[in-house]
Parts: sequence; structure tokens; C-alpha cells
Amino acid sequence: MTDRHHTDHSETAAAEPDTGEVAGRVVEFYWRPGCPFCMSLKHSLDRAGIAMDALNIWDEPGAAAVVRRATGGSETVPTVGFGGDYLVNPRPAQVLNLIATHNPEWARTLVEKQPPKRRRFRRN
Repeated sequence: MTDRHHTDHSETAAAEPDTGEVAGRVVEFYWRPGCPFCMSLKHSLDRAGIAMDALNIWDEPGAAAVVRRATGGSETVPTVGFGGDYLVNPRPAQVLNLIATHNPEWARTLVEKQPPKRRRFRRN
């Protein structure tokens, strides 16, 4: 299940460290240790070249508060934020769509950098 929420981003600015990345080209990636869904999504986003500010909700109370606001009270991870919108447990394609909504130029460069998909053949 994937939920998309909008949160007032001005309240969360103190909880988000400066990553030094190009402005508008970093997604917020909220995770916790031991979460296999978090590691799978993080790996997929890394492979896609999506820059992330990875925030451990167990180590950073401000990050946990952002996730609770984005999810309506739970600490469901992975949660990805970009442009003030949040996705809960998204697929990589949904993260790319979120990026395209707020920064079409960045999304276009990400798509252009993707290698062609390998075809898988079945043996009979």
C-alpha cells in the first residue's frame, strides 16, 4: 500500500541536515535498522542515481516526527519525501513520479541515465 501525503515542510527544516547536494535534487529517505523493505528500496534508488538524505527514525526524533505526520500517526517506513509530499512504502517508479511532479528536469536526467532493461528469457 502506498500513501501520498502533503506535510507543511517548514516545520521539518530543523530535522533535516544539509547534504550539500544540488538544491532540489535530493529526496528524504526515512528508514530504520532491520527493515528489509527500506534496504530494498534504498538499493533500488541508489542504482537509479537518486540522491538521498537517509534519516534513521530511531536515531533522529525529528525524523520520526516527520514520518508520523506524513503517515497519519504511525512510523511506517520506508517513507520518501520530496517537494513537501510523502510516499509511504513506495515502489521506485512511484518515487520517480514524485520527483517528476516537483522537478521534471531532474526526473528526465534520471530516466536518460538508466541502462536498457535486460530481457529475461524462459527455457521451455
